[in-house]
Amino acid sequence: MFGFMFLLLKFRGTCPQALILKTMRTYTVAVVQLNLNDTPEKNRNKCSEWIRKAAAGGARVICLPELYSSHYFCQSEDVANFELAEPLYDVSFKTFSALAKELGVAIVVPFFEKRMAGIYHNSAYILDADGSEAGLYRKMHIPDDPLFHEKFYFTPGDLGFKTVQTQAGQIGILICWDQWYPEAARLTALQGAEILFYPTAIGWHPSEKAEFGEKQYNAWMNVMKGHAVANGVFVAAANRIGLEQPLPKGDGIEFWGASFIVGPQGEVLAQASHDREEILYAEVDLGLLENVRQNWPFFRDRRIDAYGELTKRALR
Repeated sequence: MFGFMFLLLKFRGTCPQALILKTMRTYTVAVVQLNLNDTPEKNRNKCSEWIRKAAAGGARVICLPELYSSHYFCQSEDVANFELAEPLYDVSFKTFSALAKELGVAIVVPFFEKRMAGIYHNSAYILDADGSEAGLYRKMHIPDDPLFHEKFYFTPGDLGFKTVQTQAGQIGILICWDQWYPEAARLTALQGAEILFYPTAIGWHPSEKAEFGEKQYNAWMNVMKGHAVANGVFVAAANRIGLEQPLPKGDGIEFWGASFIVGPQGEVLAQASHDREEILYAEVDLGLLENVRQNWPFFRDRRIDAYGELTKRALR
């Protein structure tokens, strides 16, 4: 049956019915891949310039990388880095809300949120094309790996997984470490997301790159392609580039770039290099999304009566 469905999808891609579906509503999205190893002010200005370029290229929804406003400070546990955080509706919101309204585009702005003294989040605004806040997401899964000491800085999100309505379409937001969890993608997609955006800061430890680098990078991309297939959605990841060495005696992290956008069958629509600043564009085609879900009805066939044990930590 699976093979038949795959052939059917390929066939429909050339038949008149598929051409009719193709004329249904579409919109263009973009992810911006940047080196962000600079001060907050310079990073804001830089991101604003690249958003203008993306809007000029036809994008209606534009996503920046994780924690856009500074270097990736989580390589160490240092209370001085809390000074990089900002309260809600402060400078990042004001800057990019005005830009969204000026350009008539939606913007995903990942930032370091100061909720109150002692409570900080790794968050993202979703700003609509009129400058209003369409939604706020707080990263749900917080890692603690060598040079990724995020548990020191970030309280886990308490707003849940969410899809927000923008003037362009319905978009879901998840952040970096969230990308490894199929539950996060599924719960966001079930709310009607047409595309899942993953603002990201991920890279290689230089000392491990030769031995493990290719496997690590492939795993990262493959798991998100799997989310696209399993949920029948478009997926877009916006990553950093560049070597960041905030610790004088540390090797730093070499952010591997390779931002990408895939379609609902996991097909790569656009992919960036490992080391260049770039904008990627792709078209979210709702006709294609519906066609794929009709032929691969994974949502229909879910055994929701049998999944209760997923809420347990372990089954042994």
